[in-house]
Amino acid sequence: MEKRDRERKQARGVLEVMEKGFGFLRQENYLSGEDDVYVSESKIKALKLKTGDYIEGVASPKHSNNSRALETVHTINNHTVKESLGRKRFDQLTPIFPDKKIKMETTKTNYAGRIIDLFSPIGYGQRGMIVAPPKVGKTTLLETFAQSILKNHKDIYLIVLLIDERPEEVTAFKEMVIEAAGENKDHVEVVYSTFDEQPSHHKRVAEMALSRAKSLVEFGENVVILLDSITRLSRAYNLIVPSTGKVLSGGLDPNALYGPKRLFGAARNLREGGSLTVIASALIDTGSRMDDMIFEEFKGTGNMELYLDKSLSERRIFPAINIQKSSTRHDDLLLNKKVLDTQELIRREWLSSNPIEETQTILKALSTTQSNNVLCTALMDSKKKA
Repeated sequence: MEKRDRERKQARGVLEVMEKGFGFLRQENYLSGEDDVYVSESKIKALKLKTGDYIEGVASPKHSNNSRALETVHTINNHTVKESLGRKRFDQLTPIFPDKKIKMETTKTNYAGRIIDLFSPIGYGQRGMIVAPPKVGKTTLLETFAQSILKNHKDIYLIVLLIDERPEEVTAFKEMVIEAAGENKDHVEVVYSTFDEQPSHHKRVAEMALSRAKSLVEFGENVVILLDSITRLSRAYNLIVPSTGKVLSGGLDPNALYGPKRLFGAARNLREGGSLTVIASALIDTGSRMDDMIFEEFKGTGNMELYLDKSLSERRIFPAINIQKSSTRHDDLLLNKKVLDTQELIRREWLSSNPIEETQTILKALSTTQSNNVLCTALMDSKKKA
């Protein structure tokens, strides 16, 4: 008996429930491996466990080729079993408009964060889309998002979801995020499926990441998913979903969009507490008719859109944000009166049909002020004097 107790080991991991009802505790990137811990169907039902729950407990010793089995559960998502049994499911919670801003401004020279805070703010529970042609600084912008969130909001759990990505880009993003997180690295994870993986792996990783996010939100957490990209995820679904017999332009099956829309549509601010924010990139002008159709299907489904402009990046103007086209619905719930008045003034008097001139003008104004607050005060004061 004493020997068996010594062989028992602490078990932890994210639960993946299989089709037959039992499950396994997965480790990094939710991949299956030799160290996975088996969770019985009876335990899953008794404790109302679900895919995405992070479980800590004690597992039995490993025998021959069999996985260790979970014997005792200590915590579920860092909460007691009793607290977990009393939680409401994600779909039972009440979605409301985002009403608290996620601040992106960090330093004077973080022009991307400052522009977003002024013209296309992001709130807790936002469903945002970054619309980007190739080579306009999309990845750099997503890195800026991650750095700003990790610096300004210690209460947010950040999930970076990279689909069909180059392996070196994954490494660079992981290292950047770990460095930016510092002591808060237990509140961030980079989940990925590189371009050399099967489409089914892209789908599984994305669905696990969504389940993980929902599980955290059920306990009142604020979660942000940065998805790069919803276009490549939709392509993966298009290759593996059962055909409907109907094919849209570009070879896109309507069934292929249900999975990506389920992920994007999960973003919401919740009255009971907690929120899930999803910021996803969508690719345009790639030369693929399918990519254009995917964007058209998602266009208008978000409540925040940020457009990147190739004409700006070709002239080495970064961030290449088309301010005129970018906006957030109900931004009056996120911005105070001074910022709203400043935004209205700039949109009315500074913005034109030429995105190059308008972006250069705004970047110049940002470069001469220490912060958005200073800029707003200066512009409002000058307006009063006029």
